[in-house]
Amino acid sequence: MGKIKVLVVDDSAVVRQTLTAIIESDRRLEVMATASDPYAAARKMLKQAPDVITLDVEMPRMDGLTFLKRIMSQHPLPVVIISSLTQKGTETGLKALELGAVEIITKPQMDTKAFFEESRIKICDIIYAASLSRPRKKRPALPVIKVEPKFTADAVIPANKQRGSMIKTTEKVVVIGASTGGTEALVHILQSLPHDSPGLVIVQHMPEHFTRSFANRLNEICDISVKEAQNNDTVIRGRALIAPGNKHTLLKRSGARYFVEVTNGQLVNRHRPSVDVLFRSAAYCAGANSVGVIMTGMGNDGAHGLLEMKNAGAYTIAQDEKSCVVFGMPHEAIKLGAVSQVVPLDNIAFTLVKKAR
Repeated sequence: MGKIKVLVVDDSAVVRQTLTAIIESDRRLEVMATASDPYAAARKMLKQAPDVITLDVEMPRMDGLTFLKRIMSQHPLPVVIISSLTQKGTETGLKALELGAVEIITKPQMDTKAFFEESRIKICDIIYAASLSRPRKKRPALPVIKVEPKFTADAVIPANKQRGSMIKTTEKVVVIGASTGGTEALVHILQSLPHDSPGLVIVQHMPEHFTRSFANRLNEICDISVKEAQNNDTVIRGRALIAPGNKHTLLKRSGARYFVEVTNGQLVNRHRPSVDVLFRSAAYCAGANSVGVIMTGMGNDGAHGLLEMKNAGAYTIAQDEKSCVVFGMPHEAIKLGAVSQVVPLDNIAFTLVKKAR
């Protein structure tokens, strides 16, 4: 299998150089070409079609959204949006996801060595995931590629094989984890939930600040209320809490009350927030009172945590391959024996409500 060919489109020469250095540090990827605007990109695409395009949203002559629309209407390709951490940038990035972009990444910053390293890992993984997102008659099993050492949920929540007895309660809680392709899948699920659905806590791999805009958008179009999680928010019926970007979110319990803890910590499975961290916390403090759902996304984040939930008595659901953009996370959970039921996207909302009742 050859390297994934990437076309970098950005009007900033510094960003093009930085992205090129980041992408070419990963042995799975190579920069096919760079372009300063969509017109230059189109000319280069006529000579050779890239596997993935990274696309800035604010450029002269033609903006990124207009170019994205043309790509998707004429010759669909995996597109990863590069966006700045501004209010306008987050809104435009979410609009790009609606138009067919696979993922959003934030423009690299060079403030510290640690920040650069985390950005490098995330950017390379996102681009690689995007390359797997094209429809295939039969998608091969995801290759196991060790790019960087990965921390497990132990880095945030120490493993605890002897759980203490929990105060009994009839209140149920639903935890959901998703990555590549998950934003639109979550829209579909949350719009299908009744106003009195069980409380939900969700980890969707997204950059910092984008999760707030995403939650606000969902809050406007769903019958349930949706908000970006804040430390000590109570998990209540009819509300979904979205883990904030760049923060781990854990489910906690005090008596019969469930709430969330929003915290820092190591990248887990190269992610923060991590699905494994949320799922492990649900296994520990909710057990059989929880329902776990693992959805579209590359890699194995959430698979081991879902198994812990199942072993603790929770009902566990995986999105089926046909409806996934990338059948990575659910596939890994199924291989581990962590899944009670495999469900198409259209039926997940009905199934989780039924099992939570």
